[in-house]
Amino acid sequence: MSNIRLIISDIDGTILTSNHQVDEQLIEVMPELEKANIPFVLASARSPLGMQPIAHKLGLHDNPIACYNGALVLEGDRTIIQHPVDKAEIQKLLNYLSTDYPSVSVNIYSDKDWITNELDKWSQLEGSITGESPIIKELQDTVSDSKPPIHKLLLIDEPEIIQDLHQKLLSMDLPQTAFYLSKDNYLEVTAKHVSKEHALLEVAKYYDLPLEEVMTIGDNFNDSPMLALAGLGIAMGNAPEGVKETANLVTASNDDHGVAQAITEHVLN
Repeated sequence: MSNIRLIISDIDGTILTSNHQVDEQLIEVMPELEKANIPFVLASARSPLGMQPIAHKLGLHDNPIACYNGALVLEGDRTIIQHPVDKAEIQKLLNYLSTDYPSVSVNIYSDKDWITNELDKWSQLEGSITGESPIIKELQDTVSDSKPPIHKLLLIDEPEIIQDLHQKLLSMDLPQTAFYLSKDNYLEVTAKHVSKEHALLEVAKYYDLPLEEVMTIGDNFNDSPMLALAGLGIAMGNAPEGVKETANLVTASNDDHGVAQAITEHVLN
C-alpha cells in the first residue's frame, strides 16, 4: 500500500469519458478506496447540482466536493469552505458588460442555484451538458441582494469576443476578482484566490494531511497547479503536453480507464 491517504480528482475529461459517462472501472474501484479509508474528493468548475449525481454514482456518500473550482466546498449539504465574489466588483462588471459586451451570456452561480436573465443559446447548451436548468431572474436583483453569496459567474459567447473581453477585464480595477478561460469561449469569474490548487491546500488541511500524502488527477491547464503541488500529481493521457509536464506521472486517457488505472497502480498496489 502506498502512502497516499487522499485523492482529489477533476471530473470532465478525467473521470468522465468523452461521452460524459462515469468510467465503469472507476466505480468498481471505489469500494476498495473506502475499505482503505482513503477519501476520493471531486474538484470541478461545476456547480453542486452538476457534481452530486456523479458523486452519487461513484458511491461517495458525504465526501466533500469542491465546487466552482473550490469557491464552495460542501460535505453533504453542509458548507465547510466558501469564497464568494465581491458583489460591488460584480456590479461594476455587469454594468460594463451591458454597455460594452451586450451579446455575452452572463450566468451567476450561488450555492446550488444557477441564475441567468434569459435562456439564450449558450445557457441552453450549458444546460444540455450539465443536466441543469437555470432560474430566470434579473441578475441585478441577485447582485444587489446582500444574501445569498455568489460563488461564480460564467460568461459565454463566441471565442473571439470572450478572449477580447478577457484581456479587457484583466486591465480593469477589480482587485478582488479573478478571470480565467476554461474553454476558448467560457470565461470563469471567481474571487481572487479561488483555484483547484487552493482547494487542494484547504481540503488537505480539512483532513489534517500533508500534501505528500495527497494524489491529484486532472487533464487540463486549470488542473496543472494542483498536479504540481500534490505529493503525487497524475495527468490524464488525453491531457495537453503542457499539463503532462507539470505532473509526476501520466496515466491512460479518460476513455481508457486512466483514473482507475492510476488508483490501482499507485494507491491500492
